[in-house]
Formats: sequence, C-alpha cells, structure tokens
Amino acid sequence: MSAPLPPHGSPDGPAAADGPTGRGSGARRPGRGARPRFGFGLVGPRRDRHSVPLDQLDALALPVGDDGMVIGVDAENRPAVLGINRPVPYDVTLIGGLWTAQVMALRAAATGARVAVETGRAQSWTALARAAGGGQPCITLHDVGRVPPQGASAGSPVVVVRDCGMRPPRGRVVSAPWQSVVTLLPYLSPVAPRLLEKSSLVGVQRVSPDEAVQIGRVMGLPHQERDALSTLADGVTLWCTPDDRQFVMTQATDAETGLLGAARRMD
Repeated sequence: MSAPLPPHGSPDGPAAADGPTGRGSGARRPGRGARPRFGFGLVGPRRDRHSVPLDQLDALALPVGDDGMVIGVDAENRPAVLGINRPVPYDVTLIGGLWTAQVMALRAAATGARVAVETGRAQSWTALARAAGGGQPCITLHDVGRVPPQGASAGSPVVVVRDCGMRPPRGRVVSAPWQSVVTLLPYLSPVAPRLLEKSSLVGVQRVSPDEAVQIGRVMGLPHQERDALSTLADGVTLWCTPDDRQFVMTQATDAETGLLGAARRMD
C-alpha cells in the first residue's frame, strides 16, 4: 500500500483541505522558498533508474522498418517496404506483369488506402476487386479515362493503378498529396522514357536485352544491373529511385496465391 499523500503545501505535493483556504486541522503553510508545482500534477512514485551497459545497447534494437507496405524481400531476405501513402504527389512506373501490379493493389488496400484501377481489361481485375475488403468497395474498377475525383486525404489515402496498355493516355486523375499513381507498362514503349523520368519510383521486371539497354541508359544503371534485367526470375523486380536501387523478390501469401496464382512475368 502506498504512503498517504503529504499535507497541502508541503514540498512533496498537495492534499485535501478542510476549508476554502486549505488550512484545515492537518494543513501547514509552505516553508520559505517552497514553490507550487503548477501544471505538473501529483508527484509519482520514486523508482530506481533503469540502466544498461553500453556494450548491451544493441540488444535493445527493434526490427522495425520504414512505414508502408511490404513489397517483398531483398537479397539478404530482409523485408523491402514501399511507402505508397505520402503527403506529397508520388508517381510509380512498373515495367512488368499484371501479377505484381495486382499484388501491389491488394497490399495497398491492406494499408487502408482506397485503390482505383483504371483499366481496359476489367475482366482481369473483377475477381480481385470482389475479394478485396471483405465485400467493402476498397478496390474500384474504372474504364480508361473515366476515373472520377477521389478526394484523397491523410485519413483516406488513394492509390490509382493505371493498367492502360503500352501507350497509356494522360490520366484525368493525377498524383497529389495522399494520392499516388502506379502506371503499369507490360513492355518498354515510346512513352516509357517520359514516364520513367518523371516517376519517383521505377520498377523493372524481366525485359529483353535491347529494352534493358534503353532502360539502363534512361535510369543510369551500372552495366551489371542493366545486364541482369534480361535474366530476372518471375516475381523479381529492380526498384529504382534517383538515389538507390534494389532487387526485390515478391513472395505471395497463401491468400494471394489462391486469388492470383503463382508469380509470373507474362500475362
């Protein structure tokens, strides 16, 4: 049982007073130099400080990565996290397969984002849209050029996935704060260089050697990484930012495999 509270006005804290002036039978005036603790409340229990030897500090580290969705694992089998919901406009271009784009859509929805898919092949997205969200319309499908304003906000972020073929038209809904746009290109096309140059993040899956040379030139890839693009396994993506590059293997969960099948580059 804790000790009783000290009398009102003592240096250690207040107590209930018997009268409006706080000078009941058990009260005493504060001593000279005593100052009230305005705004700090009651003084808590006194406990010994916890300390750790300097050589044991590393043991306190927690395996917490960046905020976002896990898009796969890196070469050292560590989670690779993609922060898709951002307070600034964010454009992503993926030169790859529908399977990876659909995994991204599912995982973006799992972070709480609303996903709007602009596509000319709605039949390829229908089963996914129905399965996502347990019946809630967290993934909606729209014809090309028919995506309405989404009203993105910090409390309701949006990811627009544009699956519009080799030459996607300019979208009516563009990236904005809390509204990211992911553009899927099945192969390198004449519009690809423009998209790659303006994107904050670029993902490249297996492409032909000629395409790898062009992508390497636009993205400034080293020869080793450029040459690897034509030999990547299904599910492997080279993710590039202006300052970093990383090969990532996307591993589907059991639920994703049941819905989308095994990882594949070709659709």
